[in-house]
Amino acid sequence: MQRATRLALDTQPCDAVVVLGHAADAVFAEVATMAIRRIDCADWPRGMGASLRAGIAALDAACLGVLVMVCDQPYLDAPHLRTLRDAWRRTPARGAASLYASKLGVPALLPRAWFDVLDAQSDRGMRDLLAQRAERIEAVVDEALAFDIDHPDDLRALR
Repeated sequence: MQRATRLALDTQPCDAVVVLGHAADAVFAEVATMAIRRIDCADWPRGMGASLRAGIAALDAACLGVLVMVCDQPYLDAPHLRTLRDAWRRTPARGAASLYASKLGVPALLPRAWFDVLDAQSDRGMRDLLAQRAERIEAVVDEALAFDIDHPDDLRALR
């Protein structure tokens, strides 16, 4: 969690929030000293969509876009996030998303105008939106991001 938060803050965001669900107090304790606001999502069991909607609703009104990240991509690095940020800044009406395993995914940076169509009802988060608007998204390729940590065995594979 600390690593992902540091990487996100390196992009110099207008605002920064972390959306929490299960074990929120313990998780937030890991980043409490960083310049990030805590958002508790009561609906977290409903999935990523609910968490995404809670985080977006909490963003400062001055934010013209949102960088959506997860904390389980061990190969994510600051240069990749800065490339996403810079791609979005060149054309802020469009999105910028990571491309791996032949699909657009997170991290992704979306314009504010797209916020209201995000699916808060499913566990798919923004996967469908990225697929539906692929022609309006600049892809930043990084195949290493396909590897994420879902189980203890995944973590052992890093060693």
